[in-house]
Amino acid sequence: MRNTVLRTFAATGAFALALGLAACSSSAEPGSGSGGDGAAEDILVGVAMPTETSERWIADGDAVKSQLEELGYEVDLQFANDDIPRQQQQLDQMITNGADILIVASIDGTALATQLDNAASKGIPVIAYDRLINGTKNVDFYVTFDNYNVGVQQAQSLLQGLGYLDADGKETDLADKKIIEVFAGSPDDNNAGFFFDGAMDTLKPYLDDGRLTIGSGQKDFDTVSTLRWDPAVAQKRMEDLLTSTYDGGSKQLDGVLSPYDGLSRGIITALENAGYGSTIEAGLPVVSGQDAEIASVKMIADGVQYATIFKDTRKLASQAVTAAESFADGDKPEANDTETYDNGEKVVPSFLLESDIVVSDNIQSLLIDSGYWTEAEVAAGVAE
Repeated sequence: MRNTVLRTFAATGAFALALGLAACSSSAEPGSGSGGDGAAEDILVGVAMPTETSERWIADGDAVKSQLEELGYEVDLQFANDDIPRQQQQLDQMITNGADILIVASIDGTALATQLDNAASKGIPVIAYDRLINGTKNVDFYVTFDNYNVGVQQAQSLLQGLGYLDADGKETDLADKKIIEVFAGSPDDNNAGFFFDGAMDTLKPYLDDGRLTIGSGQKDFDTVSTLRWDPAVAQKRMEDLLTSTYDGGSKQLDGVLSPYDGLSRGIITALENAGYGSTIEAGLPVVSGQDAEIASVKMIADGVQYATIFKDTRKLASQAVTAAESFADGDKPEANDTETYDNGEKVVPSFLLESDIVVSDNIQSLLIDSGYWTEAEVAAGVAE
């Protein structure tokens, strides 16, 4: 019964009310997000995550799975290890195995149209998880953070570390001229553009008036992007920049805009190897980040990395589960944004969550007191 709950509930008198709900929704159109009124234990939710190489995605997958299972749903959780064909195969298999709802964090937001067409033909609602899936009308809902604002916060944290903003985000009277470099995320991740735009829009006044200069002159997204968010790629680019622009590490470099903690650690390794120091106090450039990965949180506590952006994935998982529950009940999930996320075929109704800037002074209040990381984990730099 499990595999047909969402698609055959209307066939029996017992589900007459659910039939009425479906008739009022857009269930006649494949992929329109129609659901059913089956018991949770009869519903299989396929959860596709991009990789296990980032602790963030492991945490996301585990959080979604555990929260769904607590409600009684059966869950098929798969990680694709940044292999696009593997994620395509995993989704194909989930559909073949009778998944009733799909929650998908894509590797490449343009590579899943065939799988989503198949899901739509079987009436399976699709929830895009933190990464928008592009080029298809068969995305029913999107749960994410306010990604443009995440980029704004990344730039704000860099400006705070450089001294242009105070801890409250207010302008200081610092007029010193400083030199930075900028990095962006993976060009196949829709979020990377939002992060970059938010950050660069925030840095623009400082670049325009000359307080900030990008030493290498590299500032367009295509040039500074980092395929697959690969730390090794970021480290190599930083090493190349140090050779080409900073005389191997003997010239001034004050800060680096980094959009992800894994990239930040690669960038910092290159900077340390070039002799810039082992801490910010000792001369290491200010480096931003994202995702509050435990290794970077320890580095922030130790004065090595300046900041990260905390996106509480427990809340994101909860929002994805709430959306799945709505589809399972034959309803449409509640959106708080119906304008921003155009995937090239439709504007996808979305629910956006807020994020926080983490620096050494608020690790306790934001990460430890909330139970995201323990004091021991922060001290060790390793998740228990």
